[in-house]
Parts: sequence; C-alpha cells; structure tokens
Amino acid sequence: MPTIPPEQSLIEYPSNFPIKVMGKAHPDFAQTMTDLVMQFDPQFDPASVEMRPSANANYIGLTFTVRATSREQLDNLYRALHAHPMVAIVL
Repeated sequence: MPTIPPEQSLIEYPSNFPIKVMGKAHPDFAQTMTDLVMQFDPQFDPASVEMRPSANANYIGLTFTVRATSREQLDNLYRALHAHPMVAIVL
C-alpha cells in the first residue's frame, strides 16, 4: 500500500471518521469488534455502534464512528480489523 504524505491527506485531524465492518453473524462479533476499536480510540462510545443485519441475517454490518487523530492511527485500526478472522470486509 503506497504511503501518502500527511500534507496530501484528504482527512483533517482530529475528526470523526466512520468505519464499516462486516462479518458473519456471531453473538460475539459486535463486542469483539468494539473491543478492538477501543484499542485505537479509547474514548469510543460503544453505545454509538450502528448494527445492520443482512437480508438473510447471515452477516452483520457495524458502523463505528471513531475519533481519528492521525493517519497512522487509522491505518493501524484498518490493518487490525482486516487481519481479524471474524471480519469479511472493512470500508
């Protein structure tokens, strides 16, 4: 993945930044992803997670609006989410 210099970033820091995470429906999915997000944004409010099941309820989509403080923080969070075995897609 190419590195973009901070001065070329389209995101102004700090800012609220939505991240969508999708995975197979599992009773621990939302809590597991919330715990992971909180490692990168300790002030994240778990009550703010938006949850949407797929049409057949086989998958669940979660939206986390994190407080982005740097490109490095967001990159590390995306890498951690992508690497998690419960995650299918991160947007």
